[in-house]
Amino acid sequence: MNIRQINSTVYAAPQIVPEDVAEAKAIGVKLIINNRPEGEEIGQPDGAEIEAAAKAAGLHYIAIPVTHAGFSTPQVDAMRAALDENEGGKTLAFCRSGTRSTLLWALAEAKDGKDPDDIAEAAAAAGYDVAPVRMLLDAFAKAN
Repeated sequence: MNIRQINSTVYAAPQIVPEDVAEAKAIGVKLIINNRPEGEEIGQPDGAEIEAAAKAAGLHYIAIPVTHAGFSTPQVDAMRAALDENEGGKTLAFCRSGTRSTLLWALAEAKDGKDPDDIAEAAAAAGYDVAPVRMLLDAFAKAN
């Protein structure tokens, strides 16, 4: 599994399978967030199987699917709530490549008042580019 650390508590990864849950738990993950819609691709692992593996390992699991159509305020709010409810515990968010998960995290951070430059820097250090949502990051940050 190709897990990339975004900050001290958030990791992003491409599609995981149930067997990857043990690796996530080994690095201290307490919450797995699935940002991939079911049936997006033929052969994609079933979210329910990943959820069952997470729960069997004692981890929390939530699905906040993001399609290629883009991000919505309810998705950003759900991501922020999930991160807040994990109370600083480690979180692994995944999608097909990890990009949508990282962008959703970035939006949730900006909506929480974090500096867009710091967000962009953290994402870039993990190998992700927030340019597709940079205007939204700035707008969310300015609103706080």
